[in-house]
Amino acid sequence: MPESSSFVLVTGATGKQGGAVARALLHAGVPVHALVRDPGSERAVALGALGAVPVRGDLDDVASLKAALDGARAVFSVQTYDPADPTGDSEVRHGRNLVEAARAAGVGHVVHTSVSGAGTVDVERFDERRWGAHMRHYWRGKAAVEDLVRGAGFPRWTILRPATFMENFVRPSFYFADLTSDRLLVGVDPDVPLPFVAVGDIGAAAAAAFAEPGRFHGVELELAGDVLSFRTAARVLSEALGTTIELPAGPEQALADGLMTGLFQAQQYMSAHPAPARPEFAADLGIPLTGFHQWARSVIAAGA
Repeated sequence: MPESSSFVLVTGATGKQGGAVARALLHAGVPVHALVRDPGSERAVALGALGAVPVRGDLDDVASLKAALDGARAVFSVQTYDPADPTGDSEVRHGRNLVEAARAAGVGHVVHTSVSGAGTVDVERFDERRWGAHMRHYWRGKAAVEDLVRGAGFPRWTILRPATFMENFVRPSFYFADLTSDRLLVGVDPDVPLPFVAVGDIGAAAAAAFAEPGRFHGVELELAGDVLSFRTAARVLSEALGTTIELPAGPEQALADGLMTGLFQAQQYMSAHPAPARPEFAADLGIPLTGFHQWARSVIAAGA
């Protein structure tokens, strides 16, 4: 099948990252098949209205993956950590199923999205007592799926490692007390600069890679649009919303106020080991980026 007429299969198409990738590809005129569990769901129908072809499939159902990949020239790969089973194997199992099905289908290019810092964490000497067994498992799983993609023998492969999503500040969100209040309930050090990325920029990065698979072959992109502290983020959000977004008095106060222990440990780890994603990495590849101020004006203020 000629490359110009074949499609890109987008997994996770009804989620944040897959949805952003599907929209970016459709905007560029690239045929998209969206892997969804239920083609009749509201989100799947919305993707269909944009021009995507919803295809029934499940990352636990290898036969469905093989059928969905028939004729695909490329695939966008995303698997998610399951907080309900924090030491389970679903993420790696799903990654393996997709990689093996894509390899059997002769897919020419895989763009896989992971997380900033994956592969840099020494999971063998990880301090579980301080950071939690779930965090060790999280980093191990992310690195394992990346290894599967690298080692599968695809003609072209690309790995995106997005920083923390700016969209985590869109309420309702686990960042806020009671999900919708004006008070952030987070266990981070409020003054440590951290990288953030707008989900739309993940779509832009994936679309750029699919457009030029040769140039992006072997690229492992630490992806961020901005670097700022939670204190600065709260100030920017306050300006965009026209109200004061409060920070906890400190990380321990957030824990005392009801922040779940697992989230507290993950956010403390994030503060102690800031992710390596930086805006200049994507900028050097010609990928458009969204700064936090711009994002807050366009997304937060518009929905206020």
